[in-house]
Amino acid sequence: MMADPRRHLLDLDDLDALEIEGLLNSAEGMLEIAGRDVRKTPALRGKTIITLFFENSTRTRVSFEQAGKILGADVINVAASTSSLSKGESLLNTVKTLEAMQIDALVVRHPHSGAPYFIANHTDASVVNAGDGTHAHPTQSLLDLFTVRKHLGDLAGKRIAIVGDILYSRVARSDIIAFQKMGAEVVVSCPNTLLPDEWQPGSILGQQTGFENLEIARNVDEAVEGADVVMALRIQQERQEAGHLPSLREYSDRWGINSRRMAMAHDGALLMHPGPMNEGVEIASDVAHGVQSVIEEQVRSGVAVRMAVLYALCARSRSARNGAGTEN
Repeated sequence: MMADPRRHLLDLDDLDALEIEGLLNSAEGMLEIAGRDVRKTPALRGKTIITLFFENSTRTRVSFEQAGKILGADVINVAASTSSLSKGESLLNTVKTLEAMQIDALVVRHPHSGAPYFIANHTDASVVNAGDGTHAHPTQSLLDLFTVRKHLGDLAGKRIAIVGDILYSRVARSDIIAFQKMGAEVVVSCPNTLLPDEWQPGSILGQQTGFENLEIARNVDEAVEGADVVMALRIQQERQEAGHLPSLREYSDRWGINSRRMAMAHDGALLMHPGPMNEGVEIASDVAHGVQSVIEEQVRSGVAVRMAVLYALCARSRSARNGAGTEN
């Protein structure tokens, strides 16, 4: 059984610009609901959503929980460390156990790339990828699109600079796909040791994945100059034992986003970060909390976008989903 991309949200590869636009438009209405004094709607009453996280998370897990509860669904949080997985139960058996409880959606974060795809192929519930390995983080990309569109309008022709730890960033991969699908120009900049081999100019694998169309700036100043959006990525210090960087101090000096570099961007440029931030490393504190920063707004956008995603996937009845699914 192959996963039906319209029944799940595993990445944005399978969605076209109109489908992405539809989710963003839905999120506009959800943002209004989330901003009410009484934040409750019966839209998903009777639906059950489970979050299954194999990695620590604050923003993503809490925003999915809040999104489901605002929509009236029953939301159950399962941490892998406290589940039967810690006793040796397989991922497949865990999924089958949860599915037996008549769930409607399973939100999964997993350290291994591709795990949500495996799960989607073995359940009738809708699966949402909340981040898998270094592969994808589709709802983060949707909330990034939503935040930028709210401030800058049509994304076509906008210049998006993504700076930082590209090698290990699932956010970077999904954001590049998302922004390019909406007509934006994307430039990435990072130390050469943090650029995936398949993204190097002329890479055959890059041509197969589409990343060969990226603009790659070896100098961060070149990347941010004239940018409409500057996104700093977290330096994943837990992965730096591989020796990708000589020191965090040198990285901050050469690649960190600060007020001087933001002044090189387009007037009114937005500063973004998917979080959590290493202030003083990839981003200076004064700009992280300055007037150009929409980092906190990204968090608020996340609830509305995840409401839109859960509603799109769960609004149909379970029986309708089961009847509509076909093997391919």
